[in-house]
Amino acid sequence: MNALRDDSRREDQAALWAAKLDGGSLSGTDRADLDAWLARDPQNRTLLTQYCQFSADLEEQLPLLVAAGAAVISAEDARPRRHRHRRWWIASTLAAAAAIVIAVYQFQPAAVRNVATSVAERQTVKLQDGSVVDLNARTSLAVDFSGRERHVRMAEGEAFFTVAKDKSQPFIIETPAGAVRVTGTVFDVHAESPENLTVTVVEGSVQVNPTGAAAWSLKPNEQLTVASTRISCHHLDATQLENELAWRHGEAVFDGTSLREALAQFAYYHGCSIITAPSVASLRVSGRYRLDDLDGFLADITSVMPVRTSREASGAVVVTPRTGS
Repeated sequence: MNALRDDSRREDQAALWAAKLDGGSLSGTDRADLDAWLARDPQNRTLLTQYCQFSADLEEQLPLLVAAGAAVISAEDARPRRHRHRRWWIASTLAAAAAIVIAVYQFQPAAVRNVATSVAERQTVKLQDGSVVDLNARTSLAVDFSGRERHVRMAEGEAFFTVAKDKSQPFIIETPAGAVRVTGTVFDVHAESPENLTVTVVEGSVQVNPTGAAAWSLKPNEQLTVASTRISCHHLDATQLENELAWRHGEAVFDGTSLREALAQFAYYHGCSIITAPSVASLRVSGRYRLDDLDGFLADITSVMPVRTSREASGAVVVTPRTGS
């Protein structure tokens, strides 16, 4: 029973923080309290991400909740008001806001689903249509199968899709840098930033529509990279394809990769800061490493490269020349 109460309290807190973030900027004290709460348990960040997504989808789902009797909105609350921040239904108190967000979490239609992973966390989920998605760390998906098309909004991160075939209902993934459209195939999408996107195809064909550019059609073993205004496409051999998807097994494979780039991959996965001195940033790394073992990777590079590592009081890792010059 205590565990159940703890879970309920954690979800209440996540809902309250989501409502407060939606309502406006946090004070310095609030920000410190939020950071402390997030640091207390890795699951807290996942819950907060989910509740923020639920809040973002609430306006669309609210009529369904009202119709189902899961939520009641007064006529006064339903009237648009000037100067309200983005979502008019956020209640005047955090407790009321939490109740509404929890209602969405419990009663959202089966065709609508939100999934998110935290730092150093991977997850596999099965969608309503039978499609399977492997999520890398720090990935968020908003899935909506309620219309004539299967839609997935991918704000950030990386996911490997095995899409169930259904020619009558296309499967569309929307990212800030472009959209991916299929009817049934196997491929990987890496939304590195709002301007960067990488799509790697394993089976079938994939249509990629980079934002503001012409569409590309990809076949098996082809990879399209969108980097700001630059778009490139190339073929991967079997080994390159396996290395690109090594994250699904919790691994990072480097083949002459710059030290800066290799460390950036670990930094993103673990949600930490790694500072690389310019004089060693271009050193090259090769090998297969466990993504979960950051300390092991740091120990390995210090044993084979002229570098040393240290940690600042903030927890940031600093990589400098071994001589310190």
